[in-house]
Amino acid sequence: MRRTALAALCLAAAATVSLTGCGEDKADGPFAGLSGGEIADRAVKATKGATSLRMKGDVADEESGGTIRIDIALDKKGNCAGTMSAGGEGEADLIKSGDTLYMRYDETFLREQSKGEPKDETDSVVEMMAGKWTKMSAAGGDAKEIQSLCDLDTVLSEAGDVNSDATRGKTSSVDGTPAIVLHEKDGKDRATIYVATKGKPYLLKVDSKSAKDPGTLTFSDYNKPVPAEAPKGKVMDLDKMGG
Repeated sequence: MRRTALAALCLAAAATVSLTGCGEDKADGPFAGLSGGEIADRAVKATKGATSLRMKGDVADEESGGTIRIDIALDKKGNCAGTMSAGGEGEADLIKSGDTLYMRYDETFLREQSKGEPKDETDSVVEMMAGKWTKMSAAGGDAKEIQSLCDLDTVLSEAGDVNSDATRGKTSSVDGTPAIVLHEKDGKDRATIYVATKGKPYLLKVDSKSAKDPGTLTFSDYNKPVPAEAPKGKVMDLDKMGG
């Protein structure tokens, strides 16, 4: 099954919408005279040209079979700042600045990630780390997956030529930004894509109804500086601790 380039924008966040579309007529209104596929091509080109953006939403986690909730600003320099949670259980703050990854976990997140471990070990980890900033080298094995999520070029790397057969839908808005709705489908799977109609045609939202990879992501804060300053105060160095 062909994976659309619009769906590939979500790969780093585990939203893999593999859909094909059907033919459609060109229409009036926003992007007059353009087909859905042509609009999709413009959206990918504009989005790939951005220096930074913010991704927010719930996406499928292939490893656990659950979902990951993210709210992360990232740029092409590899900096990022935001939050994430697994299955809605707890929350972790993350900042990647330069070659260092900083993370801060709440107690619920730590206990969820420690399921199956001895209670005394989990209690020890919670006492030591809950609510405290930690840091590690972004090049380390434990940081590799998050590092790729923090690099906008990596997130957009698979978005090449769209070759989409998306159909045009109605006009709408995403968080107050006017948008045109595009639809893609394959069998029972569906994806709804929102593209900005004012300014550059940035991708604003992808909503996948795929049974295998459901999820919704919104995209905003294009070209805004990422607040990736290192945390102030005491920070635990996990590399020095052997963590």
